[in-house]
This record gives sequence, C-alpha cells and structure tokens, in this order.
Amino acid sequence: MRATSNRTRLGLVAGFTALGAFASVGSATAATNLNGNWAPFNRCPVDAPAMLAADGGTDTAVCVSSISGSGTIKLGNTTVPFGKSDLQVGVVTHPNNQSTVVSPAGGALIAASANIPGGLLGLMCPSSVPVVTAVCNTLTDVSLNKVTATIESVNSPSDFKLLAGLGTTTPIIQLPVRIHLDNPLLGDKCYIGSSSNPILLRPQNKTLPAVSSNQFNGDGSDNPEGVLGRISLIGATQHDTTFAVPGATGCGLGLLNWAVNLKTALPAASGTNFVQLNNAQTHVATIQDPGAAAPNAGKLLSEYWHSAVK
Repeated sequence: MRATSNRTRLGLVAGFTALGAFASVGSATAATNLNGNWAPFNRCPVDAPAMLAADGGTDTAVCVSSISGSGTIKLGNTTVPFGKSDLQVGVVTHPNNQSTVVSPAGGALIAASANIPGGLLGLMCPSSVPVVTAVCNTLTDVSLNKVTATIESVNSPSDFKLLAGLGTTTPIIQLPVRIHLDNPLLGDKCYIGSSSNPILLRPQNKTLPAVSSNQFNGDGSDNPEGVLGRISLIGATQHDTTFAVPGATGCGLGLLNWAVNLKTALPAASGTNFVQLNNAQTHVATIQDPGAAAPNAGKLLSEYWHSAVK
C-alpha cells in the first residue's frame, strides 16, 4: 500500500507543474498567513469535505501550490503577455493513479490581469465599417482604449493524468476556460469562450523542473524527521499549442462581437494558438506516512495546517 501511495504522490507532484495557471480562475478567498514550510499553501482547501474524508489508507489528501512569474497566450493573431499567477488546490489521490482536484471555495487561481497590446484600437481598429470607425475615433482617451484580459475557468477539469507530468509529450489535464475582456465600451460581459463553448487547454511540460524535498513539523517548522513532507519543483516551462479558440460574445452588448473577431482572427483553429508559462515554481505537501495516520489522515492534515496560522 505504501509503495503505491508513494508512486501516486510522485506523479501528482510532476503533474501539477503544468496545472499551475489553469485549473480554475476566479475571485479567490482571502489568503491566510502561514508559518515556515506551510507558507506557499495559504489557500489550500484543507477543510473541504473531500479533503477531510481522505483516510490515508486508500485516499490521500495533498496540498498543491504553483506560482508562475510570467507567461504568454496567443489567441488568433493577438499575443498577450501576462504576469504572476498563483494556483492553490487540494488533491485527493485514489488507487490506480486516479485523483480528484479540489479548489478553494473562492477559486483556485489568483492571476494578474493582462493588458491587450494596443488596447481597443489594437482589437478593432482601423475599420472600414462606419459604426466601428466611430468607436475608433473616440479612443483618444487612454481609459477608454485600455483592455484587460483575464483567464476564467468554466465547468470542471477532466482527463487528469498524474504520471504525464513526468514527461514532456502527454497532456496532463483538460481545462475548459474563457477569456474575459474588460473595457468600458466593450462592457463587462465580453468573453472569448463560454461554458457552452469553452477554450479547452491541455497543458503539458515543455521543460522539466529541478526537484528537491524536505520534511517539517505540523506547525511548518523545519525537521528532517517531521511528520509532513514537501516536494518542490522549480523552473519548469509549460505550454499547449493544440487548443481551438471560439469567437467573442457579449462585446458591446453583442454589437461589437464581429469587430473583435475580425481584427483578432477568431474563431481560430487548433494549431494557430498557444499558451506558455515561464519559471513555474510548484510545491506539494502531504503527511509523510498517510497510512500511519489512517483513517483520519485528511482531518490531521487540516489540524496541522491550522496550527501553522500566524
């Protein structure tokens, strides 16, 4: 049983390197300041029912944190650089390398919004269509021209493969997302992708990370004989070039969808888009010997997490 648990955790660690930016996006719950080795896991959903129910014998509760300093996404003919992203999720591993991803109540990812290069001028202008030209002519105001883009998850992730993270050729997870475009003239309901027609990201490792591990006490303090283990994967690059991108919806009450689509070359087929995250730093923490904590390993993990709150 323990050998199987160790293999599962190894696959989980590698697999989550590519999960760092995409599992779920939304307004996250407030982070908690945690001590020492617990610090990267300040939003881990340790009190979620699925995590608490993990017995440590067949199911193991794991906290995952993954931070990327920067990245790039290309949709159609528009390429957008973006900044820091911070993913935190819980994972319950099951026998036969199966697992369940558990997001924090407010969303798994805190991500910096990206500015679209050229703003609305870049998205729609110039145009030979009078109504669009009229909009373009109003964009001398910087605040009206600025467009921000934010990745948001829709529906549920699927096709998660733990051991795919050990290589560079197999997608690790399928993540349905949409891109929210925010601008006064586009309104607050302008999206590329939707719950019924999402962008399906299938990230895989482009480069593999450097791996290190350590043990620590329940309160987060260092201890080479501690009850908790942490594995860190530093410096990986992840990417996906296989996803298709649907057209925009809800832009300017729907009246400007076609203008955004025309200039941005949307819809865009698979092979014309890409996403890449740079220098991902992923940390995974769990009870070092969950079998010894059975049948209350998930509850014990929660108690340890709470004991580290500053």
